[in-house]
Amino acid sequence: MSVNGRIEWRRVRYYADDEGSDSPIDRLVDEMESAITVGMRELCCRLGIAGRSFARSAENLYEAAQIRISEEKLRNLVESEGKAVLTASAQEQLELDWSGSDCKASTPTGQETSRMYASADGVLVPTTTEAEKQKRRATVLAKRQKMSREERRRLTSLGPVKKGSDQRYKQIYVTILYDQAKEHRLVGLTRKNHRGLGKLLGREASRVRMRAATERVGLVDGAVCLRNHLEVLPLEVVLLDFFHLSEHVNDASRKTLGEKTEAGKRWVHDVLHSLRHEGYEPFFAKLVDWRSGLRGGKRKEADRLLSYVAERQAMMGYAECEKRGWDVGTGPMESMCGVTTDRIKGRGRRWDLDNAEAVMALEAMYQSHLWDRYWAKALCHQN
Repeated sequence: MSVNGRIEWRRVRYYADDEGSDSPIDRLVDEMESAITVGMRELCCRLGIAGRSFARSAENLYEAAQIRISEEKLRNLVESEGKAVLTASAQEQLELDWSGSDCKASTPTGQETSRMYASADGVLVPTTTEAEKQKRRATVLAKRQKMSREERRRLTSLGPVKKGSDQRYKQIYVTILYDQAKEHRLVGLTRKNHRGLGKLLGREASRVRMRAATERVGLVDGAVCLRNHLEVLPLEVVLLDFFHLSEHVNDASRKTLGEKTEAGKRWVHDVLHSLRHEGYEPFFAKLVDWRSGLRGGKRKEADRLLSYVAERQAMMGYAECEKRGWDVGTGPMESMCGVTTDRIKGRGRRWDLDNAEAVMALEAMYQSHLWDRYWAKALCHQN
């Protein structure tokens, strides 16, 4: 059952009892938690973040390796490991094998350079509210009251209820630093407020030695607070995602020139082409000409668009981007927002915010190509 003092998990089976039960094997795991093999922890984390639920992940673990573990034990293990990953990232314990100088790219004229992009965004995750916590506790207590005295004696006592959220959804910030080829990337996240986001960006930029890259570009979806945070990094420019801008222009066209009209399509193409290849001034002049022909509610729609672009004028240097071969889209950032929350969101899912952050951290580590490095380091520590 053990090898060199460690539990041989391929031969151990966990058995899940009713809620709150404490079987002999569960107590053994609690007593020998430090002896859990790294391979077992990694397998649980892989299945935990890939499954649609911890119950399904526990089932898959049994089918794949003939290891039976309770849903609750699996959840605790995965969330605990995710918090360890957050700590390792905060303390910069995971060394990268690349830096800004390794982010090679080519200019439109064929010259070699090094280029790095930085982006950040906020995602909403479903959280368990205080009212839901109290309701769940009442349900468990009512269930126990219906049990016999002998059945209740086999159950562990219920600990204090962890404080629930004050809102159904809470924001977690996600960041990404990457190269032109999208081969190197570092994904980070924090559930803390905007100050936490600022610290995260500064730490991640230091980890990748961003200043070593010759060209450094920021990209955001237009949120002013995100732009302000990116501007503290050593970036040449912070750009507005061109797709988000085009959505605003298309929306204004539909509301003033009609749904899917040829005139509207031509106007959108004309103003966006002007911005992309000629610059902000010709683009803004065309918007002013368009506004002058509108009245009433349509003019108000035009004013909203003009205010939006005027506030973000410094973020629209797309003509220069064409000359230097820079990306103008936040596709990689949008992708990371999707994959890091894939396990978190879904029908009926509710989380404590720290646990949601922990599960997302495991996915962020995987997306940063640091998964194998983390577990290799854990194996060295265990040995």
